[in-house]
Amino acid sequence: MMLLILDSSALYSIEDLPTEECLVPSGVLKELNRHGDRRVPRWEGLLEVRDPRPESVLKVQEQARASGDLGRLSEVDISILALALETGGKILSDDYSIQNLASIMGLEYMAVGMASIKKVLKWNYRCLGCGRWYKEKLPDCPVCGAGMRAHRKK
Repeated sequence: MMLLILDSSALYSIEDLPTEECLVPSGVLKELNRHGDRRVPRWEGLLEVRDPRPESVLKVQEQARASGDLGRLSEVDISILALALETGGKILSDDYSIQNLASIMGLEYMAVGMASIKKVLKWNYRCLGCGRWYKEKLPDCPVCGAGMRAHRKK
């Protein structure tokens, strides 16, 4: 039987859980509860909740930094990818940033309510003030203090 790792977007897109074994990091349930999803109590006994090991999280962060995806992924997104890395499970997600990094890392994924990504993208970040380019998303430009915007690498 296949192991499925579900993110919040997948759970928002479905009414009933798949018949396969379903695994979620604790952050996914926190997101659903924070947004008042009424299906969570019905799913609590059916979803296995597990958080990834720190070393798996670090591997995902390294790959995300190299591709420029780190600034586009939340901690929960990273934990989903880390669980897939650890378990060999298939990710169910409509999040394009998760799908992008999963493709780069060779992790299997499937979209649920939307079409999957069509190609893998890499990202750079540009300061909205001075226009300088950076490989990683920073909270503010170290030169002028302005915010940053993601741009696809060409």
